[in-house]
Amino acid sequence: MDEERARRRIGLIARVLQAARDAGIPLWLRGGWAMDFFLGEVTRDHGDIDWFAWARDAPALAALLARLGRTPVPGPPADLRPDFVGDGLAGSFTLIDRDTEGRVTVAGGPWAGTPWPDGLLGTEPGRIDELRAPVVAPHAQIEIKRMTPVWDPSRPRRTKDAEDIARLKAALRPRTVG
Repeated sequence: MDEERARRRIGLIARVLQAARDAGIPLWLRGGWAMDFFLGEVTRDHGDIDWFAWARDAPALAALLARLGRTPVPGPPADLRPDFVGDGLAGSFTLIDRDTEGRVTVAGGPWAGTPWPDGLLGTEPGRIDELRAPVVAPHAQIEIKRMTPVWDPSRPRRTKDAEDIARLKAALRPRTVG
């Protein structure tokens, strides 16, 4: 594992979170970094930093990221998943919304209105060293990693997802004393 790269990414997570908090924009880590913050340690190299953000905050979030020196990356329509890069570090923001029943849903595109797993955002912040970060609930992480190849057949099952699922399940398993 590249410790310098991990430190740079943790520093970026801290800067983005602080700027978002200052602007009143809630964010949640998802993917590998959410798992690491839940576990309290960096478990592997990560290619990017994945986030959830409310769709209503997308314009303010884009302006905030530009102020932080992040550049939009061409790709999926920005109303689905705006991606940003800067200093060789990539970040992806999956936009979410709520339906009339209060469930967290996909904000746009062909799956707009589809609910994410129950309790997606209902967890305590995770932590690596002194940095605390809101994270996707571990049970929802497992569901997303397990179901992504089913929901989107163009995204094959990956070894790192199976390893992440095993780590999360182990951490959620009740500990026996004695």
